[in-house]
Amino acid sequence: MTTAVSPKEATGANYALDLMKYAQARTWDAVDAIAAVIRPGMTETEATKLGKQILAELGMERIWHPLLVRFGANTLKGFNQRSDGDPVLGENDIFFIDMGIVWKGHEGDAGATFAVGDDAEMIACAAAAKTLYQSVESHWRETGCSGVELYDFANEQAQAMGWKLNLDIKGHRVSDFPHAIYRAGDLGDFAEQPGKGLWILEIQIAHPSKPYGAFYEDLLA
Repeated sequence: MTTAVSPKEATGANYALDLMKYAQARTWDAVDAIAAVIRPGMTETEATKLGKQILAELGMERIWHPLLVRFGANTLKGFNQRSDGDPVLGENDIFFIDMGIVWKGHEGDAGATFAVGDDAEMIACAAAAKTLYQSVESHWRETGCSGVELYDFANEQAQAMGWKLNLDIKGHRVSDFPHAIYRAGDLGDFAEQPGKGLWILEIQIAHPSKPYGAFYEDLLA
Protein backbone atom coordinates (compact mmCIF):
# COMPACT_ATOMS: atom_id res chain seq x y z
CA MET A 1 0.00 0.00 0.00
CA THR A 2 1.43 3.39 -0.95
CA THR A 3 0.82 6.65 0.86
CA ALA A 4 -0.75 9.42 -1.18
CA VAL A 5 1.52 12.39 -1.78
CA SER A 6 0.08 15.85 -1.24
CA PRO A 7 -0.27 17.81 -4.50
CA LYS A 8 1.78 20.48 -2.74
CA GLU A 9 4.69 18.01 -2.65
CA ALA A 10 4.52 17.01 -6.31
CA THR A 11 7.80 16.79 -8.23
CA GLY A 12 8.87 16.46 -11.84
CA ALA A 13 10.05 13.31 -13.56
CA ASN A 14 13.70 14.28 -13.11
CA TYR A 15 13.52 14.91 -9.37
CA ALA A 16 16.02 13.07 -7.16
CA LEU A 17 16.73 13.66 -3.48
CA ASP A 18 20.45 13.13 -4.03
CA LEU A 19 20.44 15.88 -6.66
CA MET A 20 18.54 18.21 -4.32
CA LYS A 21 21.24 17.65 -1.71
CA TYR A 22 23.93 18.21 -4.34
CA ALA A 23 22.31 21.48 -5.44
CA GLN A 24 22.05 22.61 -1.84
CA ALA A 25 25.68 21.83 -1.12
CA ARG A 26 26.82 23.76 -4.19
CA THR A 27 24.65 26.70 -3.17
CA TRP A 28 26.24 26.75 0.27
CA ASP A 29 29.66 26.74 -1.39
CA ALA A 30 28.55 29.84 -3.28
CA VAL A 31 27.25 31.58 -0.13
CA ASP A 32 30.58 30.99 1.59
CA ALA A 33 32.58 32.15 -1.44
CA ILE A 34 30.63 35.40 -1.69
CA ALA A 35 30.72 36.08 2.05
CA ALA A 36 34.50 35.68 2.00
CA VAL A 37 34.98 38.65 -0.35
CA ILE A 38 32.51 41.12 1.16
CA ARG A 39 34.38 43.86 2.98
CA PRO A 40 33.59 47.11 4.84
CA GLY A 41 33.43 50.00 2.39
CA MET A 42 31.48 48.06 -0.25
CA THR A 43 27.96 49.07 -1.21
CA GLU A 44 25.17 46.50 -1.51
CA THR A 45 25.24 47.00 -5.27
CA GLU A 46 28.97 46.32 -5.45
CA ALA A 47 28.66 43.21 -3.30
CA THR A 48 25.77 41.88 -5.40
CA LYS A 49 27.67 42.45 -8.64
CA LEU A 50 30.69 40.64 -7.23
CA GLY A 51 28.43 37.82 -6.06
CA LYS A 52 27.02 37.33 -9.54
CA GLN A 53 30.53 37.13 -10.96
CA ILE A 54 31.41 34.43 -8.44
CA LEU A 55 28.29 32.45 -9.32
CA ALA A 56 29.23 32.53 -12.99
CA GLU A 57 32.76 31.37 -12.15
CA LEU A 58 31.34 28.48 -10.12
CA GLY A 59 29.46 27.26 -13.19
CA MET A 60 25.86 27.68 -12.06
CA GLU A 61 23.17 26.68 -14.56
CA ARG A 62 20.92 29.62 -13.81
CA ILE A 63 19.57 31.80 -11.03
CA TRP A 64 15.99 30.89 -10.15
CA HIS A 65 15.53 33.66 -7.62
CA PRO A 66 17.58 36.85 -7.45
CA LEU A 67 20.77 37.01 -5.44
CA LEU A 68 20.13 39.25 -2.43
CA VAL A 69 22.83 40.89 -0.35
CA ARG A 70 21.49 43.03 2.48
CA PHE A 71 23.53 45.35 4.70
CA GLY A 72 22.68 46.90 8.08
CA ALA A 73 19.04 47.94 8.50
CA ASN A 74 18.17 46.21 5.23
CA THR A 75 18.62 42.87 7.02
CA LEU A 76 15.10 43.50 8.29
CA LYS A 77 13.72 43.49 4.75
CA GLY A 78 11.78 40.52 3.39
CA PHE A 79 12.52 38.90 0.05
CA ASN A 80 9.90 40.91 -1.82
CA GLN A 81 10.91 44.24 -0.29
CA ARG A 82 13.42 46.54 -1.94
CA SER A 83 16.47 47.70 -0.03
CA ASP A 84 16.44 51.26 1.27
CA GLY A 85 19.13 53.08 -0.67
CA ASP A 86 22.51 51.50 -1.38
CA PRO A 87 24.18 51.34 2.02
CA VAL A 88 27.90 50.98 2.58
CA LEU A 89 28.99 48.15 4.86
CA GLY A 90 30.52 49.63 8.02
CA GLU A 91 33.52 48.49 10.02
CA ASN A 92 31.12 47.09 12.63
CA ASP A 93 28.11 45.87 10.70
CA ILE A 94 25.90 42.96 9.73
CA PHE A 95 24.85 41.52 6.38
CA PHE A 96 23.13 38.51 4.90
CA ILE A 97 23.27 36.64 1.61
CA ASP A 98 20.26 34.84 0.11
CA MET A 99 20.34 32.99 -3.19
CA GLY A 100 18.44 30.46 -5.29
CA ILE A 101 20.60 28.63 -7.86
CA VAL A 102 19.93 25.72 -10.21
CA TRP A 103 22.54 22.95 -10.36
CA LYS A 104 21.95 19.76 -12.38
CA GLY A 105 18.34 20.81 -12.94
CA HIS A 106 17.57 21.11 -9.21
CA GLU A 107 16.97 24.17 -7.07
CA GLY A 108 19.38 25.09 -4.33
CA ASP A 109 18.34 27.83 -1.89
CA ALA A 110 20.51 28.98 1.00
CA GLY A 111 20.99 32.05 3.11
CA ALA A 112 23.07 33.10 6.10
CA THR A 113 24.04 36.17 8.09
CA PHE A 114 27.52 37.45 8.84
CA ALA A 115 28.88 40.11 11.17
CA VAL A 116 31.99 42.18 10.49
CA GLY A 117 33.96 43.92 13.22
CA ASP A 118 33.47 43.34 16.93
CA ASP A 119 29.93 44.49 17.75
CA ALA A 120 28.89 41.80 20.24
CA GLU A 121 25.15 42.23 19.65
CA MET A 122 25.48 41.94 15.87
CA ILE A 123 27.65 38.86 16.26
CA ALA A 124 25.04 37.37 18.61
CA CYS A 125 22.20 38.22 16.23
CA ALA A 126 23.90 36.53 13.28
CA ALA A 127 24.57 33.44 15.38
CA ALA A 128 21.03 33.37 16.79
CA ALA A 129 19.40 33.00 13.38
CA LYS A 130 21.41 29.84 12.71
CA THR A 131 20.88 28.51 16.25
CA LEU A 132 17.13 29.03 15.93
CA TYR A 133 17.13 27.32 12.54
CA GLN A 134 18.93 24.31 14.02
CA SER A 135 16.44 24.08 16.90
CA VAL A 136 13.46 24.21 14.54
CA GLU A 137 15.01 21.74 12.10
CA SER A 138 15.61 19.31 14.99
CA HIS A 139 11.98 19.69 16.04
CA TRP A 140 10.90 18.74 12.51
CA ARG A 141 13.07 15.62 12.60
CA GLU A 142 12.00 14.55 16.07
CA THR A 143 8.25 15.19 16.01
CA GLY A 144 6.99 14.82 12.44
CA CYS A 145 4.96 17.99 12.99
CA SER A 146 3.15 19.94 10.27
CA GLY A 147 4.55 23.06 8.65
CA VAL A 148 2.04 25.15 10.60
CA GLU A 149 3.17 23.60 13.90
CA LEU A 150 6.79 24.04 12.89
CA TYR A 151 6.47 27.81 12.62
CA ASP A 152 4.43 27.97 15.82
CA PHE A 153 7.39 26.28 17.49
CA ALA A 154 9.84 28.64 15.76
CA ASN A 155 7.95 31.66 17.06
CA GLU A 156 7.92 30.32 20.61
CA GLN A 157 11.64 29.56 20.48
CA ALA A 158 12.50 32.96 19.04
CA GLN A 159 10.62 34.70 21.85
CA ALA A 160 12.35 32.52 24.44
CA MET A 161 15.71 33.50 22.95
CA GLY A 162 14.83 37.20 23.05
CA TRP A 163 14.34 37.80 19.32
CA LYS A 164 11.34 38.66 17.17
CA LEU A 165 10.55 36.20 14.38
CA ASN A 166 9.31 37.61 11.08
CA LEU A 167 6.21 35.49 10.44
CA ASP A 168 5.68 37.04 7.03
CA ILE A 169 8.52 34.76 5.90
CA LYS A 170 7.53 31.14 6.41
CA GLY A 171 9.55 28.96 4.04
CA HIS A 172 8.66 27.57 0.64
CA ARG A 173 8.91 24.68 -1.83
CA VAL A 174 11.88 23.67 -3.93
CA SER A 175 12.23 20.84 -6.42
CA ASP A 176 13.59 20.03 -9.83
CA PHE A 177 13.32 23.32 -11.73
CA PRO A 178 10.80 24.93 -11.87
CA HIS A 179 9.05 24.18 -8.60
CA ALA A 180 6.60 27.08 -9.04
CA ILE A 181 4.25 25.00 -11.19
CA TYR A 182 3.16 23.07 -8.06
CA ARG A 183 1.71 26.14 -6.30
CA ALA A 184 2.60 24.75 -2.91
CA GLY A 185 2.43 27.92 -0.85
CA ASP A 186 4.45 28.57 2.29
CA LEU A 187 5.92 25.89 4.53
CA GLY A 188 4.38 27.69 7.51
CA ASP A 189 0.91 27.20 6.02
CA PHE A 190 1.40 23.51 5.12
CA ALA A 191 -0.96 21.49 7.32
CA GLU A 192 0.85 18.18 6.76
CA GLN A 193 4.25 16.81 7.72
CA PRO A 194 6.84 18.31 5.34
CA GLY A 195 8.75 15.68 3.36
CA LYS A 196 12.50 15.54 2.92
CA GLY A 197 14.17 17.45 0.12
CA LEU A 198 11.11 19.52 -0.77
CA TRP A 199 10.97 22.51 1.56
CA ILE A 200 13.17 25.41 2.55
CA LEU A 201 12.92 26.40 6.20
CA GLU A 202 13.44 30.16 6.47
CA ILE A 203 14.24 31.98 9.69
CA GLN A 204 14.38 35.78 9.88
CA ILE A 205 14.71 37.51 13.22
CA ALA A 206 14.82 41.14 14.32
CA HIS A 207 16.83 42.61 17.16
CA PRO A 208 14.34 43.58 19.91
CA SER A 209 15.43 47.23 19.99
CA LYS A 210 18.02 47.96 17.27
CA PRO A 211 17.44 48.42 13.52
CA TYR A 212 18.85 45.18 12.17
CA GLY A 213 18.17 41.48 12.08
CA ALA A 214 19.44 38.19 10.74
CA PHE A 215 18.41 35.52 8.26
CA TYR A 216 19.16 31.83 7.82
CA GLU A 217 17.62 29.23 5.54
CA ASP A 218 18.39 25.71 4.43
CA LEU A 219 16.78 22.61 2.92
CA LEU A 220 14.87 20.24 5.19
CA ALA A 221 16.51 16.98 4.18
